[in-house]
Amino acid sequence: MMKESQPLSSEQGGSNPVEHNPAKFKRKPITPATAQQKVAEYVQVIDTEVIPLYTAGGRFLAESVQAPHPYPHFRRSGMDGYAVIADDIAPASSDHIVWLEVIDNIPCGQTPSVPIVKGTAARIMTGAMVPDEADTVVMLEMTETREEDRRQWVGLKRSVEQGRNITPIGLEVQAGDILLTQGVQIGAGEISVLATFGVHQVEVYRRPQVAIFSTGTELLAVEEPIAPGKIRNSNSYMLAEQVKAAGGEPHVLGAIMDDLELARTTMLHALSSYDIVISSGGVSVGDYDVMGDLVRSDEVEMLFNKISMRPGSVTTGAVKDGKLLFALSGNPGACFVGCELLVRPTIRKMMNSKQDYLPEWTATLGHDYHKINSFTRYVRGSMTVENGKIIAYPASLDESSVMVTIKDSDCLIIIPPTSEVLPAGTTVSLLRLSR
Repeated sequence: MMKESQPLSSEQGGSNPVEHNPAKFKRKPITPATAQQKVAEYVQVIDTEVIPLYTAGGRFLAESVQAPHPYPHFRRSGMDGYAVIADDIAPASSDHIVWLEVIDNIPCGQTPSVPIVKGTAARIMTGAMVPDEADTVVMLEMTETREEDRRQWVGLKRSVEQGRNITPIGLEVQAGDILLTQGVQIGAGEISVLATFGVHQVEVYRRPQVAIFSTGTELLAVEEPIAPGKIRNSNSYMLAEQVKAAGGEPHVLGAIMDDLELARTTMLHALSSYDIVISSGGVSVGDYDVMGDLVRSDEVEMLFNKISMRPGSVTTGAVKDGKLLFALSGNPGACFVGCELLVRPTIRKMMNSKQDYLPEWTATLGHDYHKINSFTRYVRGSMTVENGKIIAYPASLDESSVMVTIKDSDCLIIIPPTSEVLPAGTTVSLLRLSR
């Protein structure tokens, strides 16, 4: 559940330019992979909690689960029909009906009441327990019945091989088999398995608590009417949804004015109260970019403040007392990419996930890509399958400041540094976004 506090107002801080600091212009870029590695070095697996099974969807399993018994744990009928001894019906043919006395009726959930002996059969339902003495189940459609002297008989015109229509004990799982491994994300299939084996309480990793705030005097709360020169604080809500999708629990702290002391107070409070902190905005080189100056101060240890990627080259990482701070761009496209590449894997690593990073696929570029750049580009795009191939189409609007195409994208197309147009048909890598 996303938790929100009230945005900080102008009364809580003034909009003042920070002092000129030449260091903000001297940024040494590192590769996206290096940035991910630097962040990963500070990730610590979070503590665990035990929760009811019905609330475990989407959580990450904190311990492997073994099967306490085989499954199925009894021989199970695969058909509605009759449980018989195969040797009894071996002579059956269209010219010779074999008649067996029906001595039992076994519905699901019941056990056989009498043993099957030579010349007898038991009526049985799909999923019911097969008598120990029977070795075959004949489907109902292959039989005919009659009654004589209040005794029921079933007739068969065809033999059936031994073992037919019986699911043996342990066909799916043997006792002691590993059902689910530590770190797996629990979905419908995993819940089905756990419920089948009576696991009604599940130990999972606690959801990382993630604080989110934005900086910018121009920001309005989402419920405020639009005003000249102002924009609504959409990044915080976008980030909150990305955090939830990654498995964390977001806490939206609102927006603050472009004020260094207010930013410092907000950041330090968040770092002391939450597991991860994300800020949006204020990381470029402008006079009011307070977060860029703050992460270079002694308050935190800066890991990087420039990544050789577009959008989001000013994406910044820092750490304090073992807790990670991600200072992302205020541009929505760059903010989105920075979160997917750095915050998402951090949240998942904290829960010992088996797949931390976005899955990388190979695809064919659907149309020409004209932008040239010395940095790797992560281009919003959409995928289709055409003639058995994955085709990736770059979004028509992919500027860092463009917001609207985020909703239409299901992948990030990786465009390596190039000085030429990348033609349609080029083989590219892409990162598959969770939708």
